[in-house]
Amino acid sequence: HGIISREQADEILAGVEGAYILRESQRQPGCYTLALRFGNQTLNYRLFYDGKHFVGEKRFESIHDLVTDGLITLYIETKASEYISKMTTNPIYEHIGYATLLREKVSRRLSRTKNESRKASVTSEENTPVEKITSLVRRAALTQNDNHFNYEKAHNFKVHTFRGPHWCEYCANFMWGLIAQGVRCSDCGLNVHKQCSKYVPNDCQPDLKRIKRVYCCDLTTLVKAHNTQRPMVVDSCIREIEARGLKSEGLYRVSGFTEHIEDVKMAFDRDGDKADISASIYPDINIIAGALKLYFRDLPIPVITYDTYSKFIEAAKISNPDERLEAIHEVLMLLPAAHYETLRYLMIHLKKVTLHEKENFMNAENLGIVFGPTLMRPPEDSTLATLNDMRYQKLIVQILIENEDVLF
Repeated sequence: HGIISREQADEILAGVEGAYILRESQRQPGCYTLALRFGNQTLNYRLFYDGKHFVGEKRFESIHDLVTDGLITLYIETKASEYISKMTTNPIYEHIGYATLLREKVSRRLSRTKNESRKASVTSEENTPVEKITSLVRRAALTQNDNHFNYEKAHNFKVHTFRGPHWCEYCANFMWGLIAQGVRCSDCGLNVHKQCSKYVPNDCQPDLKRIKRVYCCDLTTLVKAHNTQRPMVVDSCIREIEARGLKSEGLYRVSGFTEHIEDVKMAFDRDGDKADISASIYPDINIIAGALKLYFRDLPIPVITYDTYSKFIEAAKISNPDERLEAIHEVLMLLPAAHYETLRYLMIHLKKVTLHEKENFMNAENLGIVFGPTLMRPPEDSTLATLNDMRYQKLIVQILIENEDVLF
């Protein structure tokens, strides 16, 4: 419709529940309003378009779908508001009664395969009755498993459109609406209401089938998916370097060929811990060292996390050596468990590198220059901040290497 007032729209829609009209705003010409009849009153919403129609977060191909979804939501919220407010008060997630009989059976299977990849365990028993257990029960069983590397991890929820009826795996209630009815964890597949996602504990158990690559993957997500203590790319590269490269001159400072380093990256992304990085394939140890540094640079959250970055920099500025060491130790305790363990393992390795300084010419200070910007980056993408902090980044890594036996 053209420009009409709210009152005129109300007259047109009067008495017809669910009827709607689009009108150009009388107060703001060029802007459009969706007038919708619900609950014996006309509701007015500012309408937007960016290739799809929307009045809130959800975007729709057609106005009709937008109205349909809106009517469903309005009806549910009107008729079941008290019920909705209580949905999260007694969730099935925290005490899953129907999982009790199955938990022991699943735990036994997981215990047998805890040193194998999750992927292998699924394919080896894909036709067993256990596979029929819901993902929720599977996760409940995993929390009971004697997993030594069960690091805490938040779920990676993203808005999701479910095809067909779906129920929330937190509160067990129906997920209503035409599209974007809830959120799904892209790492483990948990499906919940958006409002329920705020109450789900940080117990994500990533599924290898959902992890598409090794590089550029969140560190904690990767180790939990592979059920390892540290990222397997770190273990593999360090094992190879210590076997044949500790005496290599300029280790970690000398660059390998970029295209060969990219080959190693693709091998890990494709084959995981089965990637072949032996001397027969890559005789130049600098390629393996370069691949390890690239892994750390590609992390979406650095080993020394954005949350702890400023605290490490402040600790590095303390002039008294003993107080500085104590401050660094305190900040280390704030790192997520997987990040702490990875950093600890790397520092033990770099300490071994310095023991061969006469051959490789790499002392703790030189390694600090190389690994400072690799392991820690400022939260804001500021060139000035990076330049100002470089000497402190170097100092932090140098201190971590020199005092790894004390700090870790």
